[in-house]
Amino acid sequence: MSAAFLFILCGFYLLQPNQAAAILLFGDYKGTDRTNGLRWRLPWLSRTKISTRIHNITSDRIKVNDLRGNPVEIATNVVWRVTDTAQALFDVANYMEFVEIQIESAVRAIGAKYPYDDIEHQETTLRGHAEVVSEELERELQDRVTRAGITIDECRLTHLAYAQEIAQAMLRRQQAEAVIAARSKIVIGAVSMVENALQLLSEKGVVELDDERKAAMVSNLMVVLCSEHSTQPVVNTGSLYQ
Repeated sequence: MSAAFLFILCGFYLLQPNQAAAILLFGDYKGTDRTNGLRWRLPWLSRTKISTRIHNITSDRIKVNDLRGNPVEIATNVVWRVTDTAQALFDVANYMEFVEIQIESAVRAIGAKYPYDDIEHQETTLRGHAEVVSEELERELQDRVTRAGITIDECRLTHLAYAQEIAQAMLRRQQAEAVIAARSKIVIGAVSMVENALQLLSEKGVVELDDERKAAMVSNLMVVLCSEHSTQPVVNTGSLYQ
């Protein structure tokens, strides 16, 4: 009677919500039990429990060379879960370590694919297109962990910056590029305004300007429009030739 009781008792096991048990018969995989509560199987069927809950990992800051060779620091947050228990348990040695390693590999691959920034806004960049980069990182990571029965639910960059050794130099470069871009727009706008002014003066017959007077007016207007400081008008009581 006691032997039968022990036989029955050894077959009981408990599964919590979002927990599964892989069933094996002498090393041969027979399926996965996902039913919650108190369960019973024949004692010679071994059971390996695995969590199917959602996991959340924030990676360490990883130093990566971007597309232009500049060292940048990247960190990401990944939300993932086990969807194929057999693959997670038997296709990789340790599925949690496998996920962490693949996160680092995927970050390095995506970080090297794009430049950190582009002042002309003509390229996809790590800083300017975070959503696009995050989505591609999610796809890259999903391709890497599918073999382990893992599904990536979400992937987002949590840190992005130039590495400390070049941070100050790159900041000065960004400031210089921003100044150049701003001055370029100012000059283009000033040229357009001068052109319009000369055209209106000519069309309305306000004053007849020869080439020398036009050159003087263009010079004065460009100085006024492109100057970084306020300018003071000069009253000319004579003529250009006196």
